Amino acid sequence: MNIDLHNHTKRCNHAIGESYEYIESAINCNTDIFGFACHAPMKFDEKYRMQFCEIDDYIKEVKDLREQYRDKIDIKVGFEVDYINKKEYLIEKKVLDSSVDYLIGSVHFLNNWGFDNEEFIGIYKSININDAWIEYLESISNMAQSGLFDIVGHFDLFKIFNNPPSKNLKNNIIKTLESIKDNNMVLEINSAGFRKNIGEMYPSKEILELVFTLDIPITFSSDAHNPNQVGFKRDECKAIAKDIGFKKVASFKDRKIEFYDF
Repeated sequence: MNIDLHNHTKRCNHAIGESYEYIESAINCNTDIFGFACHAPMKFDEKYRMQFCEIDDYIKEVKDLREQYRDKIDIKVGFEVDYINKKEYLIEKKVLDSSVDYLIGSVHFLNNWGFDNEEFIGIYKSININDAWIEYLESISNMAQSGLFDIVGHFDLFKIFNNPPSKNLKNNIIKTLESIKDNNMVLEINSAGFRKNIGEMYPSKEILELVFTLDIPITFSSDAHNPNQVGFKRDECKAIAKDIGFKKVASFKDRKIEFYDF
């Protein structure tokens, strides 16, 4: 079973291609379940996400495509929602109550710093990386404890510009994963890291081994912002997960989890 739940549309203003082109790419690489999870609107960093007035059109477009391609592939619709620590009020009820299959909770910001944006890469030179990792992991933990989301997006994204967590943060990572486990969330294996400076998936194999030990469910994502990124490094990610011992992969329908054999 090939599942790919985290992909974008041009509505986020930093992805290209038509939605149907992503689906055609998914079909061509033998994807069984393909999900759009475009950046949800928020009154923050608005140029990199859809507008509130687009929510209904986005959901309708994906559901229309689901019907159009129903004999070839199962299409899901969701949102990737930014979680900014201590600013939960930014997450609008209209997003949380939308008629989607799942919500991905992701941390892209430490306060107002978009740490995965090359535009602000210079900030890394002025901070303590270890302290920033602790703040990032705390944000992920609080996001999980909020109970608002179904999937954790790119768990160790803060390593994106080749700043992986130091070994002394292992206990912090375990505590964060325990928060994910305690709140019944799924953790995605996201291949986008292979396209970035860090050159590996999110999360790393070492962290994924901890995920397995804690019996946290997984799913897979290309995090495609271009149709030609759909399915990127999927086989490699699946092979790593299988080698660790995972046998099931999660998907969602109407915010309810479903499990499939690899």
